[in-house]
Amino acid sequence: ILNHVLSDVKVCWRANLNNDEFSDYFDNTTDNITFIGSYNPEHALACVQSTPAGLHIFLFVFYLLVFLQAIAGNLVVVWVVCSSQNRLSPSELFLFHLALADLLLAVTLPLLAVSVLQGWLFGNVACKLVGMALEVNFYASVLFLVCISADRYMVVVHAAKEARGSYGGRSTRSWVTCAFVWGLGSILSLPATIYNRAYLFPGKDGKMQCGEHYDISSAQQWRLAMRMLSHLLGFLLPLAAMLGFYGVTISRLVHTRGLRKHKAMRLIVAVVAAFLLCWCPYHVATMMDTLLRAELVESSCRRRHEADLALKVTHSLGVLHCCVNPVLYAFVGEKFRTNLWRLTRKLCKREPVTRLSRSTSTTSQDGNNALM
Repeated sequence: ILNHVLSDVKVCWRANLNNDEFSDYFDNTTDNITFIGSYNPEHALACVQSTPAGLHIFLFVFYLLVFLQAIAGNLVVVWVVCSSQNRLSPSELFLFHLALADLLLAVTLPLLAVSVLQGWLFGNVACKLVGMALEVNFYASVLFLVCISADRYMVVVHAAKEARGSYGGRSTRSWVTCAFVWGLGSILSLPATIYNRAYLFPGKDGKMQCGEHYDISSAQQWRLAMRMLSHLLGFLLPLAAMLGFYGVTISRLVHTRGLRKHKAMRLIVAVVAAFLLCWCPYHVATMMDTLLRAELVESSCRRRHEADLALKVTHSLGVLHCCVNPVLYAFVGEKFRTNLWRLTRKLCKREPVTRLSRSTSTTSQDGNNALM
Protein backbone atom coordinates (compact mmCIF):
# COMPACT_ATOMS: atom_id res chain seq x y z
CA ILE A 1 0.00 0.00 0.00
CA LEU A 2 2.82 2.38 0.92
CA ASN A 3 4.53 1.73 -2.42
CA HIS A 4 1.31 2.58 -4.29
CA VAL A 5 0.89 5.80 -2.29
CA LEU A 6 4.47 6.91 -2.93
CA SER A 7 4.11 6.08 -6.62
CA ASP A 8 0.99 8.27 -6.86
CA VAL A 9 2.81 11.11 -5.07
CA LYS A 10 5.73 10.92 -7.54
CA VAL A 11 3.39 10.97 -10.52
CA CYS A 12 1.50 13.96 -9.12
CA TRP A 13 4.63 16.01 -8.42
CA ARG A 14 6.30 15.11 -11.71
CA ALA A 15 3.25 16.48 -13.52
CA ASN A 16 4.28 19.93 -12.32
CA LEU A 17 8.03 19.66 -11.63
CA ASN A 18 10.73 17.79 -13.46
CA ASN A 19 13.48 16.07 -11.51
CA ASP A 20 15.97 18.95 -11.75
CA GLU A 21 13.45 21.53 -10.58
CA PHE A 22 12.33 19.35 -7.70
CA SER A 23 15.83 18.63 -6.46
CA ASP A 24 16.69 22.31 -6.89
CA TYR A 25 13.93 23.28 -4.47
CA PHE A 26 15.08 20.85 -1.81
CA ASP A 27 18.74 21.70 -2.20
CA ASN A 28 18.28 25.46 -1.95
CA THR A 29 15.67 26.00 0.71
CA THR A 30 16.73 26.66 4.31
CA ASP A 31 13.26 26.63 5.84
CA ASN A 32 11.77 23.46 7.38
CA ILE A 33 13.33 21.06 4.88
CA THR A 34 15.47 18.36 6.41
CA PHE A 35 16.46 16.53 3.23
CA ILE A 36 20.13 16.48 2.17
CA GLY A 37 21.58 14.46 -0.68
CA SER A 38 20.60 13.19 -4.10
CA TYR A 39 17.11 13.32 -5.50
CA ASN A 40 14.85 10.92 -3.58
CA PRO A 41 11.13 11.87 -3.44
CA GLU A 42 10.30 9.26 -0.79
CA HIS A 43 13.03 10.48 1.55
CA ALA A 44 12.32 14.13 0.82
CA LEU A 45 8.59 13.78 1.49
CA ALA A 46 9.25 12.06 4.80
CA CYS A 47 11.57 14.84 5.97
CA VAL A 48 9.27 17.80 5.27
CA GLN A 49 8.12 19.17 8.65
CA SER A 50 6.06 22.21 9.49
CA THR A 51 6.99 24.95 11.92
CA PRO A 52 4.80 25.14 15.05
CA ALA A 53 1.99 27.66 14.67
CA GLY A 54 2.84 29.18 18.03
CA LEU A 55 6.31 30.12 16.77
CA HIS A 56 4.80 31.84 13.73
CA ILE A 57 2.56 33.98 15.95
CA PHE A 58 5.44 34.78 18.30
CA LEU A 59 7.72 35.88 15.44
CA PHE A 60 4.92 37.97 13.91
CA VAL A 61 4.38 39.91 17.16
CA PHE A 62 8.10 40.06 17.88
CA TYR A 63 9.00 41.59 14.49
CA LEU A 64 6.29 44.24 14.84
CA LEU A 65 7.42 45.21 18.34
CA VAL A 66 11.05 45.42 17.24
CA PHE A 67 9.96 47.52 14.25
CA LEU A 68 8.17 50.06 16.45
CA GLN A 69 10.97 50.31 18.99
CA ALA A 70 13.76 50.43 16.40
CA ILE A 71 12.04 53.15 14.37
CA ALA A 72 11.36 55.30 17.43
CA GLY A 73 14.76 54.83 19.06
CA ASN A 74 16.88 55.35 15.97
CA LEU A 75 14.86 58.35 14.78
CA VAL A 76 15.47 59.99 18.16
CA VAL A 77 19.19 59.29 17.78
CA VAL A 78 19.23 60.88 14.31
CA TRP A 79 17.25 63.87 15.59
CA VAL A 80 19.55 64.58 18.54
CA VAL A 81 22.79 64.01 16.62
CA CYS A 82 21.67 66.28 13.77
CA SER A 83 20.80 69.01 16.28
CA SER A 84 24.43 69.46 17.29
CA GLN A 85 25.61 73.00 16.60
CA ASN A 86 29.23 72.14 15.81
CA ARG A 87 30.79 69.65 13.48
CA LEU A 88 30.13 66.07 14.51
CA SER A 89 32.89 64.13 16.19
CA PRO A 90 33.90 60.82 14.57
CA SER A 91 31.97 58.78 17.15
CA GLU A 92 28.87 60.91 16.69
CA LEU A 93 29.14 60.55 12.92
CA PHE A 94 29.52 56.76 13.20
CA LEU A 95 26.59 56.68 15.61
CA PHE A 96 24.48 58.63 13.12
CA HIS A 97 25.26 56.17 10.30
CA LEU A 98 24.72 53.21 12.64
CA ALA A 99 21.22 54.54 13.33
CA LEU A 100 20.61 54.83 9.57
CA ALA A 101 21.70 51.20 9.10
CA ASP A 102 19.34 50.06 11.84
CA LEU A 103 16.50 52.06 10.29
CA LEU A 104 17.19 50.29 6.99
CA LEU A 105 16.70 46.96 8.76
CA ALA A 106 13.64 48.17 10.65
CA VAL A 107 11.65 49.11 7.52
CA THR A 108 11.87 45.50 6.29
CA LEU A 109 10.45 43.99 9.49
CA PRO A 110 6.72 44.50 8.67
CA LEU A 111 7.24 42.54 5.42
CA LEU A 112 9.01 39.76 7.32
CA ALA A 113 6.25 39.72 9.94
CA VAL A 114 3.54 39.26 7.31
CA SER A 115 5.53 36.59 5.48
CA VAL A 116 5.81 34.54 8.68
CA LEU A 117 2.04 34.03 8.73
CA GLN A 118 0.97 34.37 5.10
CA GLY A 119 4.06 33.52 3.08
CA TRP A 120 5.77 35.97 0.75
CA LEU A 121 3.10 38.17 -0.87
CA PHE A 122 5.22 41.01 -2.25
CA GLY A 123 6.78 39.68 -5.42
CA ASN A 124 10.26 38.97 -6.70
CA VAL A 125 11.59 42.54 -6.76
CA ALA A 126 10.63 43.20 -3.15
CA CYS A 127 12.26 39.90 -2.19
CA LYS A 128 15.56 41.02 -3.69
CA LEU A 129 15.34 44.47 -2.09
CA VAL A 130 14.62 43.03 1.34
CA GLY A 131 17.50 40.59 0.98
CA MET A 132 19.81 43.43 0.00
CA ALA A 133 18.65 45.61 2.93
CA LEU A 134 19.19 42.81 5.43
CA GLU A 135 22.69 42.09 4.17
CA VAL A 136 23.72 45.76 4.01
CA ASN A 137 22.55 46.27 7.59
CA PHE A 138 24.24 43.05 8.70
CA TYR A 139 27.66 44.20 7.52
CA ALA A 140 27.35 47.99 7.87
CA SER A 141 26.10 47.95 11.46
CA VAL A 142 28.86 45.70 12.77
CA LEU A 143 31.53 47.65 10.88
CA PHE A 144 30.27 50.93 12.35
CA LEU A 145 30.53 49.34 15.80
CA VAL A 146 34.17 48.60 15.03
CA CYS A 147 34.69 52.19 13.86
CA ILE A 148 33.26 53.53 17.13
CA SER A 149 35.50 51.22 19.17
CA ALA A 150 38.53 52.35 17.14
CA ASP A 151 37.67 56.01 17.68
CA ARG A 152 37.29 55.48 21.45
CA TYR A 153 40.67 53.78 21.44
CA MET A 154 42.29 56.73 19.68
CA VAL A 155 40.67 59.30 21.97
CA VAL A 156 41.52 57.51 25.22
CA VAL A 157 44.85 55.82 24.47
CA HIS A 158 46.28 58.42 22.08
CA ALA A 159 44.62 61.50 23.57
CA ALA A 160 47.65 63.76 23.18
CA LYS A 161 48.15 62.81 19.55
CA GLU A 162 44.47 63.35 18.78
CA ALA A 163 44.55 66.74 20.51
CA ARG A 164 47.49 67.87 18.34
CA GLY A 165 45.91 66.58 15.16
CA SER A 166 43.71 68.58 12.84
CA TYR A 167 40.03 68.21 13.67
CA GLY A 168 39.14 68.85 10.06
CA GLY A 169 41.43 66.02 9.03
CA ARG A 170 39.73 63.66 11.49
CA SER A 171 36.33 64.69 10.16
CA THR A 172 37.38 64.05 6.55
CA ARG A 173 38.75 60.62 7.45
CA SER A 174 35.52 59.81 9.27
CA TRP A 175 33.35 60.64 6.25
CA VAL A 176 35.64 58.61 3.99
CA THR A 177 35.37 55.71 6.45
CA CYS A 178 31.56 55.92 6.42
CA ALA A 179 31.50 55.90 2.62
CA PHE A 180 33.83 52.90 2.60
CA VAL A 181 31.62 50.97 5.07
CA TRP A 182 28.46 51.61 3.04
CA GLY A 183 30.26 50.67 -0.17
CA LEU A 184 31.64 47.46 1.30
CA GLY A 185 28.24 46.54 2.73
CA SER A 186 26.63 47.11 -0.68
CA ILE A 187 29.21 44.94 -2.43
CA LEU A 188 28.80 42.12 0.10
CA SER A 189 25.01 42.28 -0.35
CA LEU A 190 25.22 41.61 -4.11
CA PRO A 191 24.89 37.80 -3.80
CA ALA A 192 21.64 38.21 -1.85
CA THR A 193 20.38 40.73 -4.38
CA ILE A 194 21.18 38.42 -7.29
CA TYR A 195 20.16 35.04 -5.88
CA ASN A 196 17.21 35.96 -3.65
CA ARG A 197 13.86 35.37 -5.28
CA ALA A 198 10.29 34.43 -4.51
CA TYR A 199 9.44 30.80 -5.20
CA LEU A 200 6.69 28.30 -4.53
CA PHE A 201 7.71 25.24 -2.55
CA PRO A 202 5.48 22.12 -2.64
CA GLY A 203 5.78 21.43 1.09
CA LYS A 204 4.70 24.87 2.29
CA ASP A 205 0.91 24.65 1.86
CA GLY A 206 1.04 26.56 -1.39
CA LYS A 207 2.66 29.64 0.21
CA MET A 208 5.32 31.61 -1.60
CA GLN A 209 8.75 31.82 0.01
CA CYS A 210 11.54 34.40 -0.28
CA GLY A 211 15.14 33.31 0.07
CA GLU A 212 18.43 32.38 -1.54
CA HIS A 213 18.08 30.13 -4.57
CA TYR A 214 21.33 28.98 -6.19
CA ASP A 215 21.87 26.85 -9.24
CA ILE A 216 21.70 23.17 -8.32
CA SER A 217 25.18 22.44 -9.66
CA SER A 218 26.87 25.00 -7.37
CA ALA A 219 24.40 25.49 -4.51
CA GLN A 220 26.55 23.92 -1.80
CA GLN A 221 29.69 25.79 -2.86
CA TRP A 222 27.96 29.18 -3.02
CA ARG A 223 26.18 28.67 0.29
CA LEU A 224 29.39 27.61 2.03
CA ALA A 225 31.30 30.59 0.59
CA MET A 226 28.62 33.12 1.58
CA ARG A 227 28.32 31.74 5.08
CA MET A 228 32.07 31.69 5.64
CA LEU A 229 32.17 35.30 4.47
CA SER A 230 29.41 36.31 6.88
CA HIS A 231 31.08 34.46 9.77
CA LEU A 232 34.44 36.15 9.12
CA LEU A 233 33.47 39.70 8.10
CA GLY A 234 30.18 39.85 9.99
CA PHE A 235 31.20 38.34 13.33
CA LEU A 236 34.66 36.89 14.04
CA LEU A 237 36.92 39.65 12.70
CA PRO A 238 34.74 42.54 13.98
CA LEU A 239 34.47 40.85 17.38
CA ALA A 240 38.26 40.43 17.54
CA ALA A 241 38.74 44.09 16.59
CA MET A 242 36.26 45.34 19.19
CA LEU A 243 37.75 43.15 21.93
CA GLY A 244 41.22 44.43 21.05
CA PHE A 245 40.29 48.13 20.95
CA TYR A 246 38.04 48.03 24.00
CA GLY A 247 40.48 45.83 25.92
CA VAL A 248 43.27 48.38 25.57
CA THR A 249 40.83 51.23 26.25
CA ILE A 250 39.64 49.65 29.50
CA SER A 251 43.21 48.96 30.62
CA ARG A 252 44.00 52.65 30.13
CA LEU A 253 40.83 53.80 31.93
CA VAL A 254 41.69 51.58 34.90
CA HIS A 255 44.75 53.77 35.53
CA THR A 256 42.76 57.03 35.42
CA ARG A 257 40.86 58.62 38.26
CA GLY A 258 37.35 59.92 38.47
CA LEU A 259 33.77 58.74 38.26
CA ARG A 260 33.57 59.08 34.47
CA LYS A 261 35.92 56.17 33.87
CA HIS A 262 33.59 53.77 35.70
CA LYS A 263 30.65 54.85 33.53
CA ALA A 264 32.77 54.40 30.42
CA MET A 265 33.88 50.92 31.51
CA ARG A 266 30.30 49.83 32.19
CA LEU A 267 29.20 51.03 28.77
CA ILE A 268 32.11 49.29 27.03
CA VAL A 269 31.34 45.98 28.74
CA ALA A 270 27.65 46.38 27.85
CA VAL A 271 28.49 47.02 24.18
CA VAL A 272 30.55 43.85 23.81
CA ALA A 273 28.09 41.76 25.85
CA ALA A 274 25.11 42.91 23.76
CA PHE A 275 26.90 42.12 20.52
CA LEU A 276 27.78 38.62 21.76
CA LEU A 277 24.33 37.85 23.15
CA CYS A 278 22.52 38.99 20.01
CA TRP A 279 24.72 37.55 17.27
CA CYS A 280 26.72 34.66 18.72
CA PRO A 281 23.71 32.23 18.90
CA TYR A 282 22.82 32.94 15.26
CA HIS A 283 26.33 32.26 14.00
CA VAL A 284 26.56 29.05 16.04
CA ALA A 285 23.21 27.88 14.62
CA THR A 286 24.31 28.78 11.09
CA MET A 287 27.58 26.88 11.50
CA MET A 288 25.70 23.80 12.68
CA ASP A 289 23.29 24.07 9.75
CA THR A 290 26.27 24.29 7.36
CA LEU A 291 27.86 21.19 8.89
CA LEU A 292 24.58 19.29 8.51
CA ARG A 293 24.18 20.32 4.89
CA ALA A 294 27.75 19.35 4.08
CA GLU A 295 27.18 16.03 5.89
CA LEU A 296 30.24 16.65 8.08
CA VAL A 297 28.18 15.60 11.09
CA GLU A 298 25.52 12.92 11.31
CA SER A 299 22.32 14.20 9.73
CA SER A 300 18.73 13.15 10.28
CA CYS A 301 15.26 14.57 9.73
CA ARG A 302 15.00 15.51 13.38
CA ARG A 303 18.35 17.30 13.44
CA ARG A 304 17.57 19.22 10.25
CA HIS A 305 14.24 20.33 11.66
CA GLU A 306 15.90 21.41 14.92
CA ALA A 307 18.52 23.36 12.95
CA ASP A 308 15.79 25.15 10.97
CA LEU A 309 13.97 26.17 14.15
CA ALA A 310 17.23 27.33 15.71
CA LEU A 311 17.95 29.53 12.69
CA LYS A 312 14.53 31.18 12.96
CA VAL A 313 14.81 31.91 16.68
CA THR A 314 18.45 33.05 16.69
CA HIS A 315 17.93 35.28 13.65
CA SER A 316 15.16 37.08 15.51
CA LEU A 317 17.57 37.58 18.41
CA GLY A 318 20.10 39.12 16.02
CA VAL A 319 17.43 41.47 14.66
CA LEU A 320 16.83 42.64 18.23
CA HIS A 321 20.30 44.23 18.19
CA CYS A 322 18.97 47.16 16.17
CA CYS A 323 16.86 48.09 19.22
CA VAL A 324 19.74 47.68 21.67
CA ASN A 325 22.06 50.05 19.82
CA PRO A 326 20.10 53.27 20.58
CA VAL A 327 20.01 52.36 24.26
CA LEU A 328 23.67 51.43 24.61
CA TYR A 329 25.19 54.11 22.38
CA ALA A 330 22.80 56.95 23.03
CA PHE A 331 20.45 56.82 25.99
CA VAL A 332 23.22 55.70 28.36
CA GLY A 333 25.44 58.55 27.20
CA GLU A 334 25.34 61.54 29.54
CA LYS A 335 25.73 64.19 26.83
CA PHE A 336 23.06 62.58 24.68
CA ARG A 337 20.57 62.58 27.53
CA THR A 338 21.33 66.24 28.23
CA ASN A 339 20.79 67.25 24.62
CA LEU A 340 17.62 65.16 24.36
CA TRP A 341 16.25 66.81 27.49
CA ARG A 342 16.99 70.29 26.09
CA LEU A 343 15.26 69.47 22.81
CA THR A 344 12.24 68.07 24.63
CA ARG A 345 11.92 71.13 26.85
CA LYS A 346 12.11 73.46 23.87
CA LEU A 347 9.39 71.51 22.07
CA CYS A 348 7.16 71.45 25.14
CA LYS A 349 7.57 75.20 25.58
CA ARG A 350 6.99 75.68 21.84
CA GLU A 351 10.23 77.58 21.51
CA PRO A 352 12.25 77.55 18.28
CA VAL A 353 14.65 74.65 18.42
CA THR A 354 18.18 75.98 18.03
CA ARG A 355 21.02 73.69 17.18
CA LEU A 356 22.54 72.30 20.37
CA SER A 357 26.06 73.22 21.33
CA ARG A 358 28.69 70.66 21.96
CA SER A 359 29.87 70.24 25.54
CA THR A 360 33.05 72.08 26.47
CA SER A 361 34.79 69.00 27.81
CA THR A 362 38.37 68.39 26.81
CA THR A 363 39.46 65.58 24.55
CA SER A 364 40.38 63.39 27.52
CA GLN A 365 37.01 64.03 29.17
CA ASP A 366 35.27 63.15 25.95
CA GLY A 367 37.20 59.90 25.95
CA ASN A 368 36.04 59.13 29.48
CA ASN A 369 32.46 59.75 28.40
CA ALA A 370 33.02 56.81 26.01
CA LEU A 371 30.08 57.59 23.74
CA MET A 372 28.34 60.95 23.42
